[in-house]
Amino acid sequence: MINRSIPLIPEKSPEARQPSLLTACPPPEPVMLLIAAAWLLVAHGKYRLICLRGIYVLKGLRFTLEVDGQEPDTFAVVNFRLIQNQSYPFVMSVDVASDSFMQTAEMLLEKNATLTIWQGVIPLRYVTGVVAGFGMQENNGWQMRYHLRIEPPLWRCGLRQNFRIFQQQDIRTISATLLNENGVTEWTPLFYEDHPAREFCVQYGESDLAFLARLWAEEGIFFFERFAADSPEQKLTLCDDVAGLSQAGEFPFNPDTSAGAETECVSMFRYEAHVRPSSVQSQDYTFKVPDWPGMYEQQGESLNGQLEQYEIFDYPGRYKDEQHGKDFTLYRMESLRSDAEKATGQSNSPKLCRGRGLR
Repeated sequence: MINRSIPLIPEKSPEARQPSLLTACPPPEPVMLLIAAAWLLVAHGKYRLICLRGIYVLKGLRFTLEVDGQEPDTFAVVNFRLIQNQSYPFVMSVDVASDSFMQTAEMLLEKNATLTIWQGVIPLRYVTGVVAGFGMQENNGWQMRYHLRIEPPLWRCGLRQNFRIFQQQDIRTISATLLNENGVTEWTPLFYEDHPAREFCVQYGESDLAFLARLWAEEGIFFFERFAADSPEQKLTLCDDVAGLSQAGEFPFNPDTSAGAETECVSMFRYEAHVRPSSVQSQDYTFKVPDWPGMYEQQGESLNGQLEQYEIFDYPGRYKDEQHGKDFTLYRMESLRSDAEKATGQSNSPKLCRGRGLR
């Protein structure tokens, strides 16, 4: 079974979507990069990385932050925290120090910013986004501390709310319209399944981001930022199959965390299985064909011995034809069982990020 991401807006409790966390401590001591990862088991022993948290030491790390319109050495990174989760825009908080006492919100807000993680002179990872928040902190007489909140361009879609109807358009066309209107130009769809046009689709008082996230979830699409390995370039990626994920490669297992490590490895790995809904049945109605039953059912896979009595019934199913009925019911089932099997791990590799597959 292909596990898909949970929709952006949780149906029940927000606690079900644990955020990810990437933290760092600055020099002069050997720098620690703290990472814990959670994977979803997909198939044939492969895992899809869905979030990061914090844990383990990798020697020789340093961090730089560059902001458009500023000199490259304007800011020194004091600490940062990167929160990532599948199908949710990342949030990065950065505390910086500078000998420039005149930085203002007008100079920094909505400017592009790139955080680079280095090991010696080798860049290991880039994170690029838009400065969405600015704050002035303490002044010790010889330097000023600032706080920056950095988010991807997709974040802008959450700032606009609308009432709108899209007729006879597919998900790619609707996505292109709203993303382009919000200035999100670097994006790509990786679709392995058909996504036929909808008869009509209504954005009813939702933000553009909430509306898009709902549509993508209904169509079995998850999204993430795909980071280039050797440059700050990154691109919003819409994907409906794990075949579209890049591979993070193989990492040796080393449970000894008593000393700093110079090579990337996995230091902890845990597997979990949970009881989740076992089937979905959905039904809808169209006045064009009054006697159309409009009912579809999908059984869950890999039940791991759980009972099969946990059925979810959806009405209306939000479809008006057979193709959408079958697809939406399948995607709903996969979403409900997306965390039926999962693994949690710890690693010191900054190369691990959401949207990557690993063994």
